[in-house]
Amino acid sequence: MSGFDGVENQMNGPDSSPRLPQDTCDQPSLLFSSSPCFPITLKFVDVCYRVKIHGKSSDSVKLKRLLGLEHKPSDEIPSTERTILSGVTGMVTPGEFMAVLGPSGSGKSTLLNAVAGRLHGTGLTGKILANDVKLTKQTLKRTGFVAQDDLLYPHLTVRETLVFVALLRLPRSLTRDVKIKAAESVISELGLEKCENTVVGNTFIRGISGGERKRVSIAHELLINPSLLVLDEPTSGLDATAALRLVQTLAGLAHEKGKTVVTSIHQPSSRVFQMFDTVLLLSEGKCLFVGKGRDAMAYFDSVGFSPAFPMNPADFLLDLANDQTNLIRLHLVSVLFGVIIYDKTSHMYVCIYTHMVCIFW
Repeated sequence: MSGFDGVENQMNGPDSSPRLPQDTCDQPSLLFSSSPCFPITLKFVDVCYRVKIHGKSSDSVKLKRLLGLEHKPSDEIPSTERTILSGVTGMVTPGEFMAVLGPSGSGKSTLLNAVAGRLHGTGLTGKILANDVKLTKQTLKRTGFVAQDDLLYPHLTVRETLVFVALLRLPRSLTRDVKIKAAESVISELGLEKCENTVVGNTFIRGISGGERKRVSIAHELLINPSLLVLDEPTSGLDATAALRLVQTLAGLAHEKGKTVVTSIHQPSSRVFQMFDTVLLLSEGKCLFVGKGRDAMAYFDSVGFSPAFPMNPADFLLDLANDQTNLIRLHLVSVLFGVIIYDKTSHMYVCIYTHMVCIFW
């Protein structure tokens, strides 16, 4: 590993980038334990996020400006404000595994960026607390974030990649040998021994599999022994078996290592869904449900929504989130005028008094 000597020398220089704080968490024995020495209870209360979409000039206005002609103010497209998140509230404790579900564009990634301290600006409101206090630099240094897209060097092997990351991210108080052992410990913990000497690869270079790539990305963050681990759709692009194994690994980090784990996920299988302790369901930036995953079906059944036949709970929840307005309207109609029946032909819930209801609506 002599090729990394220059990296370590730069880290020891006076102009090195910010490093982890020198506290008891930096001790080698605690670093290899994989258990958080600074447990984090994450709370987010009434989180809202709005972005301003600046107006654009129409083609006719651009042409008039180019020709030096006058144009009317009415030709301008006014600026608008879009709400990405609206009053989202939830809590995750150490040792708990939370899944954020919702259709595309529901605000899952935005919420994860917000709770991980990666979202800033005046458009973000509400409270995001770690152990009942606002996010601090100390908290953020104990937070690992795994993006949806894997950013890895294709020409390095798995071992070289993680040793390189260890030399960059671990504190100067640790020796080179300790940092290398930390990388080896993470390789063992995530089951990467079989591919540790294989190059990562990319579209043009044959390398490790998609599931192994995602594990390497997770290993990046585990090197700092985070107390809070946030992952944005880690199973995206993986087959059912690889996705199941990855979620099992994440569940183990929460249940066995005591970490606080939050992940967004798209269309999980029933076996994957059963591994989540807490589920937060989003639709158009609004929270439809937050609570224990095992209680989700019972809750929606209590308010009038239940599947007409046995199905994957995650699929049912996503069906609700995708058609939120119509389903809520049908539920209110059923309470006032009758019951909802399931039409097997159209695969939709239909009120038996639809035509009469249309008169009132």
